[in-house]
Amino acid sequence: MVFLALRHFLLLLSCCLSLGAWAACPEHPLTDPARVRLKGESVMIVTHASSTYDARFTSKRGVDEAVRFARQQGIPVIYLQDDSPLAFYYMEDCRPDYWVHSGGGEFSFPLPVSHVYLVGGHLELCLSATLNDILLAWSRQAPGNRRITLFMDGIYSNGKSVEPEDPFYGDFQRFMGIVTRGRPQGEHWPKLNLLETMGVIQHEEHELEYLKKVLPRYDTTLPDYRVELQLNDSVLKVLQPADGWKPPTLRFHFLDSAANLDFPAHP
Repeated sequence: MVFLALRHFLLLLSCCLSLGAWAACPEHPLTDPARVRLKGESVMIVTHASSTYDARFTSKRGVDEAVRFARQQGIPVIYLQDDSPLAFYYMEDCRPDYWVHSGGGEFSFPLPVSHVYLVGGHLELCLSATLNDILLAWSRQAPGNRRITLFMDGIYSNGKSVEPEDPFYGDFQRFMGIVTRGRPQGEHWPKLNLLETMGVIQHEEHELEYLKKVLPRYDTTLPDYRVELQLNDSVLKVLQPADGWKPPTLRFHFLDSAANLDFPAHP
């Protein structure tokens, strides 16, 4: 009896220590967008990685792996922070190159790069705003090949774009009902990460059609670009052709996780 009580106590202590190992980032200054200086061809933008909106921490591991990848590849990292409590931001790395205020995922800092890595953010809301501003920034620059890489295990979503006519609608609703059972109702609770959503959809053709629905309006922002969509190593899907022998190309590349990329593992 004493042994069982001791074992339960040790298990409880272990859980408490595990929870205590995660700590919020300390207070820090925000950078004026005009003072953001990016060097090189790539940047990683992390949009609102906060349990205020992703209360299940569904994308925390994906965000941490993505930032770790960026660090090891020498890619600058920008965290977009809104007015919700800083204590709920769950990134392991608290020292990005810049913290920039963004109320809804929007940004105005210069973007002189050709490749943007994206994680964090609500796919249909704040992350959508970030995507739109990326395309807007590029539309004001000379045409050239561009790429946006999105790590799906680091992006959260409430499935707003899953519609009753989708063949996976019933499966999605059942899965969402399981993970949210007993939780308070409301916008902040029912979230999956995008990789979990792909697991529900399963069929690649349906996955590509779903991803196409959540993309920004490239047709109006970059009408002269050839636009491509790729899921991991699948065949490129041309969403928008363009005139000319070698037109500027924009590629949206969705990857399962930065943890799958070939770079040295962290200790």
